[in-house]
Amino acid sequence: MPTVRLIVRYDGTGLSGWQRQRGVATVQEHLEIAASVIACEPIIMRASGRTDAGVHARAQVVSFRTKATIPEKGWRLGLTSKLPPQIAVLDARVAHDDFDPRRASAGKRYRYLLLATPVRDPLLRERVWHLWGDLDLGLMQHEADALVGMHDFNAFRAADCDRVSAVRHIWRVAVLPRWHGHEGLVAIEVEGTAFLKNMVRIITGTLVDVGRARLPAGTVRARLADGDRTRSGITAPPQGLYLDEVFLKPEWLLPDDVLKPRPAYAEAVLGHSLAPAHAPAPTPRHDIDEDDE
Repeated sequence: MPTVRLIVRYDGTGLSGWQRQRGVATVQEHLEIAASVIACEPIIMRASGRTDAGVHARAQVVSFRTKATIPEKGWRLGLTSKLPPQIAVLDARVAHDDFDPRRASAGKRYRYLLLATPVRDPLLRERVWHLWGDLDLGLMQHEADALVGMHDFNAFRAADCDRVSAVRHIWRVAVLPRWHGHEGLVAIEVEGTAFLKNMVRIITGTLVDVGRARLPAGTVRARLADGDRTRSGITAPPQGLYLDEVFLKPEWLLPDDVLKPRPAYAEAVLGHSLAPAHAPAPTPRHDIDEDDE
């Protein structure tokens, strides 16, 4: 039975995240309903990770198995035609039979967008977190540098996060001013192997609180050491967060693939990072490879 791999883009506004839930609209539910109609059979979708309510995705990787023999272009156009306007299928390909987006993932990039201007921009209302006042971007980047490597991120996850271990491996965190030439628009990009629930939003909130002098310099290093969530920054609102890219392990890439392997600079960081002395023992891979942003 063939496995179809999709790259899905969605605006999370008005949706209750990726995962199907009773009584609310989700990306998974919309996709499964559309695919089931086209395939004339029940379809179950799997994604590279769960996004929370209000969070967007530029390139979520999804797969499903089906008996239907439909051309790749047919899946892309057919699914998009049956989906609501805030969801579209950018790419559809027949993948390896046992392809699973979570197991195939070699890491992800999340991007958080801040608008640091005196006046809010109504056109970006559900796309960014609007902040009043100055941000010390240099200090924010200095704090962000401490996040790179393998750490226990207990101080940077939601209280109801159910992952057994908070140890995660981050290889890049960048604070980027004038994003796409837009005055006042700041992007915070976080790349790593996997993420905890609300992890990028709490990292962003902590960097912002340091950048506007609500938390002292050195907060990130202190929280990585003591794991105290109550002394980290706020959880940034969901509308500024985007799942930007999913990197695949080389063995799961297809010929002329639009998806990419993990970048070379990531391999350099991953090869030299060591677990902190206080970190718990590594957990099974099924836990490490999941995320809940």
